[in-house]
Amino acid sequence: MAAMRQSPAVGRRSFAILLTLILCTPLAPARAEAPAVRILDLPFKVRALRGPRSEAAISVATSGLLPIAGAKAGPAAGDEESAPIALVWGDDGGAVLGLADGAVTVRPIGRDAVEGLTAAETPRGALPGSRRVLAGALSAYLTGRARAPDGGEAAAVLTIRERQPMAVSTDPKPVPVATVTVPAGGEAVFAPLRPRLLRLAGRPALLAATLSGSESGGLVLIGRPDGQAAWSVTARTPPQPGPPLKIAGIADFAGSGGVQAATISARGLLQLWTLSPETMAPAGEAPGYAAGEGDADLAVTVPAAGPPELVLPVAGRPEIALVQAKGSPHERLRVPLPAPATLGIAALGEGAAARLLVGLADGRVAVVAPDGGKP
Repeated sequence: MAAMRQSPAVGRRSFAILLTLILCTPLAPARAEAPAVRILDLPFKVRALRGPRSEAAISVATSGLLPIAGAKAGPAAGDEESAPIALVWGDDGGAVLGLADGAVTVRPIGRDAVEGLTAAETPRGALPGSRRVLAGALSAYLTGRARAPDGGEAAAVLTIRERQPMAVSTDPKPVPVATVTVPAGGEAVFAPLRPRLLRLAGRPALLAATLSGSESGGLVLIGRPDGQAAWSVTARTPPQPGPPLKIAGIADFAGSGGVQAATISARGLLQLWTLSPETMAPAGEAPGYAAGEGDADLAVTVPAAGPPELVLPVAGRPEIALVQAKGSPHERLRVPLPAPATLGIAALGEGAAARLLVGLADGRVAVVAPDGGKP
């Protein structure tokens, strides 16, 4: 028994050692808690969603159908138009979604109104089912039905229309419009995906996805080089497997003061490209995301405390990820959903008040507050 007793000094030393081990052991990093998800109460099953940077949203905001303030119509050429609303619809109706005091508002509109407001998305002569892009006096859309190398549908050319200035007159005259068509070049054709308008070196440019083989695709940059009035292809990416490359967003994702494009391939690979008027250079990649079917907008760019973030569906899982690209692409947060995101993703508001709208495969719309708060 005496051998089992410890002296007070030994006990104090043992306690000191134990306390040191406790204090020096690193704590497990706290995992960010996933934001809450709320399902919007809609009286119909949703089959389409359009975000603020869509012609459908602009049409609603400028139609006078509803009292909506804040539409950014007629920006400088290359800056896509936007409105502070989103639009959802299905076979049994539609709704305009807005944001008021951090809460998503729902204003129902009839199916006939939806059809009238979305009809202009596909201009006369455009590839059936395609959507044009608008930026002030500029618009662009795919024309000339062609057969893709894999037998699917494609477009032979990109048509660009630009309203011309005209002298002030008391006589009613039609606004002159200059129209040009630009082929993808070589044996390539345009993928049936919406092009994007942007600004590079202070001038408007267009980015579009192409198909150049049954198992390869890429991007082309279309602009007007210095001193030239004609539009032409100024840069292209090398063909790569898994076409097409779906454009997920265009912003200064790296925080470098330049412009990057983010794309998702059919293989689920997120790729970043640094753009200049005559080059497109790879700037990082990360696997594990979903491009989705058709031309649904399954990615959105949202402002953040640092560079803008991308919101993307996770491949094979009912989740979305908030991805930052400063340094290399990495996820800040994942948000589990009650069903996969397949109909579209849109963002309303900015900062802590921002809310994400996610069109789910079962026809519902989920609301997510990515930076906390009640969705």
